[in-house]
Amino acid sequence: MKHIKLGDLEVSRIGLGTMTMSGVYLSPGEKPDEDESIRAIHRALDLGVTHLDTAEAYGPFVNEELVGRAVRGRRDQVVLATKFGMYSHRSGAMGHIDGSPENLRIALEGSLKRLGTDYIDLYYQHRIDPDTPIEETIGTLADLVTEGKIRHIGLSEAAPDTIRRAHAVHPVAALQSEYSLWTRDVEAEILPVLRELGVGLVPWSPLGHGFLTGTIRSTEHYAEGDWRANNPRFTEENLKRNLRIVDEVVAVATEADATPAQVALAWLLAQGDDIAPIPGTKRVTRVEENTAADGIELSAEQLNRLDNLAPAAGDRLHEGGMRLVDH
Repeated sequence: MKHIKLGDLEVSRIGLGTMTMSGVYLSPGEKPDEDESIRAIHRALDLGVTHLDTAEAYGPFVNEELVGRAVRGRRDQVVLATKFGMYSHRSGAMGHIDGSPENLRIALEGSLKRLGTDYIDLYYQHRIDPDTPIEETIGTLADLVTEGKIRHIGLSEAAPDTIRRAHAVHPVAALQSEYSLWTRDVEAEILPVLRELGVGLVPWSPLGHGFLTGTIRSTEHYAEGDWRANNPRFTEENLKRNLRIVDEVVAVATEADATPAQVALAWLLAQGDDIAPIPGTKRVTRVEENTAADGIELSAEQLNRLDNLAPAAGDRLHEGGMRLVDH
């Protein structure tokens, strides 16, 4: 597995997002299979993945506990990334964005305990708190770097001006944002700022919430309670239009003797050596498939075809999710 740098933090070029291991995309009555999830994490490490991504909000809390159990005895092999700020420990409310120094310190101590470690390699602000100046949040994170409790600072779904203001207080290693063949918003304004400042990009949902794997062809694929049923891009008319994107990915995959997921990841990797996607899965077979994308080289003609795909129809998140994105 090749490695890249996020700021001055070295990570495997493909990481592993662990959110789906704790209840996302489950069918009614289905329970998370923690044993399989831990096997998936171990398989990723065996294949050279060093970058594991979690958050206190996943579960909440139980995903960090799962990752902590999985990396026990292998901590020195792992770049552990987690996030704070989507859960307010002051109000006890999920979805209450809280970047205050008080909440941050409480959140960090909880994450350290759940992950079974005395430091976090990459600690992200999960969403930007409009009520706490970013300088105040980053200043507290900088203190935690000095204390040795975190090694690197990250932001998630932050706007260009916020990134600049944060980086002026303390170097930001990485921005985590949605980026894929059907979500290319970061290319216009955010990527240029990241490259100017030397900040890496960690794309979440690099497979379009599973859409770019080619397995979703209609709304009948959603189990009861699947949040994609309310995502604008997965609704009837938009989904039909967005299948054009998937069809071209499938066509390139056939030519390249690869899977659609591998093509989607290979395209992302070709966008720069400062980009480290974290495809999420809870299955060993998907870990093996996704990490194999590291060895796929698409031709210039194939990359050009993918570069020129029509934009996706519909907002990338539902209305509530879009409100939490920093603008």
